[in-house]
Amino acid sequence: MTPALARRSQLRAVPPAPRLPMLAPAVERPPVALGAPALDAALGGGLVRAALHEVYAIREAEIGAATGFVAALARCAAAQRPILWVRHDPLDALTGALYAPGLADIGLDPAQILLVRAPDITALLRAGAEGSRCAALGAVVIEPWGESGLIDLTASRRLQLAARASGVPVLLLRVAAAPAPSAATTRWNIAAAPSAALPGNAPGLPAFAATLLRQRGGPGGLDWILEWNRDRRCFDERPAAPPLPGSVVPVFADRSAAPARRAA
Repeated sequence: MTPALARRSQLRAVPPAPRLPMLAPAVERPPVALGAPALDAALGGGLVRAALHEVYAIREAEIGAATGFVAALARCAAAQRPILWVRHDPLDALTGALYAPGLADIGLDPAQILLVRAPDITALLRAGAEGSRCAALGAVVIEPWGESGLIDLTASRRLQLAARASGVPVLLLRVAAAPAPSAATTRWNIAAAPSAALPGNAPGLPAFAATLLRQRGGPGGLDWILEWNRDRRCFDERPAAPPLPGSVVPVFADRSAAPARRAA
């Protein structure tokens, strides 16, 4: 046998590498109904449960609104099951700690929250990925601070695969960061919206200006004004305010230009 034929026979004798199985949801669970009919319809029945979802507070002034929105999403998904909340350690000093009475007002028992403080982004992603594989949780919230090259497409794919395998929704709350490519199923931008006063001039319900920036396999670029209904523990859509009657007088931002324009 020639050396070439000997090498070929050795290669044929090597068994083929086994194929890795595709990750599939451990349990098929229905989507998370959020309450507002138009919102649930745009999401195909509700928020996909076994998936990664990104929520952005692009301006630091909107951190409170985005945190409240994520807490409400977690409440819708988890019901009475525990929620793992992984926070980047600097957040307590920069934005404040999670406020137990505020969580209770949304309908979350603070005892449901398993709070993990991560000293850096590496530890935060590791803890979040480990928790995302636990099917006993109701939801996982991962809250980093600022921009980081470690939160990239590869990291988001790991979280997406972990959520798909466990059936647990993973909510990535991005504070002071710009949207970047990721494997997330949905991406949101959340800002505070004015609350409508209740009878007796009582404080209104928590209100959010929610923009669905993108959605895998569905429509994006959609806007809602959402109110959190404390009694039903779900979102209500608030109709847009009607336009003011009559003609609208333009207001010049630059007062020095107004006389010249009137003269023209």
